Amino acid sequence: MEKLKIIMIAFFILPLGVLAQQTETDSIIDKPQRPAFESSTLVDNQTNVVNLKNQLEVQLNHRFGIINGDKNDLAGFWAPSNIRIGLSYGITDRITVGYGTTKYDRLQDFNLKAAILKQSRSDKMPISLTYYGNVTVNAKKNENFDFNRDRYSYFNQLIIARRFSPKVSLQIAPSISHYNLVESYMDNTRVAVAFGGRVKISENTSLMLDYSQPITQFGDDPDRPTFDTNLPGVSAGFEFSTSGHAFQLFITNFNGIVPQKNYMFNQNDFFKGDFLIGFNITRRYNF
Repeated sequence: MEKLKIIMIAFFILPLGVLAQQTETDSIIDKPQRPAFESSTLVDNQTNVVNLKNQLEVQLNHRFGIINGDKNDLAGFWAPSNIRIGLSYGITDRITVGYGTTKYDRLQDFNLKAAILKQSRSDKMPISLTYYGNVTVNAKKNENFDFNRDRYSYFNQLIIARRFSPKVSLQIAPSISHYNLVESYMDNTRVAVAFGGRVKISENTSLMLDYSQPITQFGDDPDRPTFDTNLPGVSAGFEFSTSGHAFQLFITNFNGIVPQKNYMFNQNDFFKGDFLIGFNITRRYNF
């Protein structure tokens, strides 16, 4: 399993070495390259895609239950599912703000996405650099918390992406997740890094891969010593897209949807069959 993880990480990292090899393309107008991805999300992580000014995006994220969780749950379809419904709006062509509500823990996330650098067609700027962050509030009843601050968690991520060709795009995304309240065997903050990519196999269809690796490690849960609290996230699937709509269908071992929930608390081992079926739907409207 360790060798498989190394191979997957190398698959995503090695192509980024070409960023140092810029070629002269004077015949190309030096303007921003098309976005590296079709959607604002790549399964469980954000991409470098931000909304245009006055553009509204409606988001629906759905995760069914674990496939091997029970023999009588129809591959997770009858098991408890997690759902998030969100909206995001382009303040400018570089800044997008959003809000979402998630079923598990009644999480309310307020998020910001900003395009810091945009890849240029001439390759004078070889990458896109995008910031994504959120503040999330647990809206459970007051008796679940000693202090109001215990409801809050935070997520910050830098997304470094490149569109290598009309068919191939890759990204690497380091992140920091923070919870004000965690279990005693955990740290409040976790550093992680995600590697993702998509390959277009037809005009409107792409193959997606997404791998999320925790860097900081937690101790074992004394109540459940058989559970690993440092498991990576692994996702693979397909994306079907048009100019204003994207539908992603995939398998993943992340079921939290909100990113810090996935990075901090995932206990599903993809390599032992603890994965689920999920889908993301986005629809954009221009005003």
